[in-house]
Amino acid sequence: MTDPRRLGLLAAALAFAADQASKTWLLRGFDLPGHSPTRVAPGFDLVMAWNRGVSYSLLTSDTDTGRYLLIAATLAATVALALWLRRSTTLSTCLALGLLIGGALGNLVDRVAYGAVVDFVSLHAGGFHWYVFNGADCAITAGVVLLLLEWVRTPAAPTLPAAAVSPAAGVDAPKTPRSSHKR
Repeated sequence: MTDPRRLGLLAAALAFAADQASKTWLLRGFDLPGHSPTRVAPGFDLVMAWNRGVSYSLLTSDTDTGRYLLIAATLAATVALALWLRRSTTLSTCLALGLLIGGALGNLVDRVAYGAVVDFVSLHAGGFHWYVFNGADCAITAGVVLLLLEWVRTPAAPTLPAAAVSPAAGVDAPKTPRSSHKR
């Protein structure tokens, strides 16, 4: 049987590769900056957006200091996720962590190379426009959803009420077995 951690690493590699391939093609092959916006289907456009923050443009910073802080934070988070992946044994957790790592690295490469993250997917219906995002953001979102599902479906360890284990409640501490032979 395949080690789930290897599948997590494969998920990271695939998420990273798909994200970077789509961005490279849109920037260099399709020349999205010169063709923005481009209608793909009703409610789905390709647009060029440079995100200098994190998800939903939070923590936006146009300074080099802010950029370097976001790079450092992304590296730290990626290392923490990799360490978690190394200790994980369940397939769903390993896949989730792999998606988070691949997405984080995809956006990290953009931030290092361009000073901002390349966002290009614009979904809208009626007058409502969702935030512009990219493949790395999809991987990160899928990873978070998988982790939440794992957390919700994993039963909590049973616990006894505090009074049931309290010495004041008259419950003795577990006894250790004694030798059956006499001295």
